[in-house]
Amino acid sequence: MTEESQGFPKKPADAPVDADATAENAAQGAGPAEQAGPGAPAGDGGRTAASGADKELDSVRGQLAERTADLQRLQAEYQNYRRRVERDRIAVREVAIANLLTELLPVLDDIGRAREHGELVGGFKSVGESVETVVAKMGLQQFGKEGEPFDPLVHEALMHSYSPDVSETTCVQILQPGYRIGERTIRPARVAVAEPQPGAQGKAEDTADAHDEESGGPDEG
Repeated sequence: MTEESQGFPKKPADAPVDADATAENAAQGAGPAEQAGPGAPAGDGGRTAASGADKELDSVRGQLAERTADLQRLQAEYQNYRRRVERDRIAVREVAIANLLTELLPVLDDIGRAREHGELVGGFKSVGESVETVVAKMGLQQFGKEGEPFDPLVHEALMHSYSPDVSETTCVQILQPGYRIGERTIRPARVAVAEPQPGAQGKAEDTADAHDEESGGPDEG
């Protein structure tokens, strides 16, 4: 006995599947995000990336400013170092020259005394003048003249007297000239000084008053 004979309906065969229709239905059912594909960035993600880039740029700018400030500070320190080294070099040179010239001062004193006594003649005169020229080129300057006011900063008084011919303490004789290099005194001038005669100024004032009385007093306007 067959199945058809027993009244059972015949089972239909499986229908072929349409692949294109299936894909189209799937696409229609998918959301917008799924249709855009995995490679398309979302709106929030783009803003986050831009914010991160701005922060990174600000960080780079801050580091650049710090490095620039460091470079400027190093440059300023180097300039100060160069000026300090140059100042120290000049100071050391001046000290060395001053020490050398200090040792030559007795020789210059001998040359000066020989000139005063008329003994600076012949070859000795040439040598003496050469020595004076060399020390002058090295910056040595002689000072101290008769008649100038006494200054304890540059004069050393070895002799003292009174004189009616001076109105203040005055150098009346230069025993040894002084020497300086620039503003630095390496030896003060050794001098004899004279002060005004005690009471001389009072007498001069009394004489002037007496003269005014004899002439009828000082002139009025």
